[in-house]
Amino acid sequence: MTKVTVRKAVFPAAGLGTRFLPATKAQPKEMLPLVDKPIIQYGVEEAVASGVTDIILITGRGKNAIEDHFDVSVELETFLESRGKTEQLAEIRKISDMMDLAYVRQGEPLGLGHAVLVTQSLIGDEPFAVVLADDVIDAEPPALKQMIDVFEEMGGPVLAIEEVPPESVSSYGVIDAEEVRPGVYRIRDMVEKPPRDEAPSNLAIIGRYLLTPDIFPELEETARVKDRTGEIQLTNGLRRLLKKRPIYGCKIDGVRHDTGNKLGFLKAVVYFALRRPDLAEPFREYLRGIGIDSTVAR
Repeated sequence: MTKVTVRKAVFPAAGLGTRFLPATKAQPKEMLPLVDKPIIQYGVEEAVASGVTDIILITGRGKNAIEDHFDVSVELETFLESRGKTEQLAEIRKISDMMDLAYVRQGEPLGLGHAVLVTQSLIGDEPFAVVLADDVIDAEPPALKQMIDVFEEMGGPVLAIEEVPPESVSSYGVIDAEEVRPGVYRIRDMVEKPPRDEAPSNLAIIGRYLLTPDIFPELEETARVKDRTGEIQLTNGLRRLLKKRPIYGCKIDGVRHDTGNKLGFLKAVVYFALRRPDLAEPFREYLRGIGIDSTVAR
């Protein structure tokens, strides 16, 4: 049997980022920096480190900064080279050299399922990943690589999952599943944002999906019966697919930050700053100076 390689990853980035207004009035939320890299770059680097070679960015109006960030910047490279700033030059070149990039305009954002559906012609007949860049995951091996390993073992779509506190289940898609081995679950059903007392478990779907191309017909059927919000929900397409083939959950071994909200974003900034050799000690000293425990995030 020929091994199926996951080469492509889809990054939905067409949302308006209203939670971060006014910062996102003229700047994509995905370009907000965690220390010195934009949020979306963490996800792209994770995908590349997991073996992905082709990145598909789903963008919309006002998202040109994302495209510019991953493009070659001749003027900047020439300037850095002329000033002998070799380390910065290498870092800048790495951004545009690390993968092949394609862009799809979503137009009106009509849900995650719609975002996935507009990539169909670029995906073709291959398995592919969907990465929600808001979820920045520090993991070794990378979160997406953990999922690819499960995909190769089980031969079916894989959703990233995480145990969340019972009071938080209403913010997530939640699975009903049986554990087939430690950290891997066969999903029986999934519910989008259930009330706490109706949730089948506290295993929540987080921002990584490893899908097969048979999801597209299910999303097309879902599109004909949009939910009450008028959007095409990926969860609804996955529930349809679940009737035809097994879908698995992979509990990610790592630390996840939801940078899609202000508190999660601030936590991520502190977390990654304290993991930088050039910043960690002076930053800890600053935290001590303002009365915060110096052992934080050691």
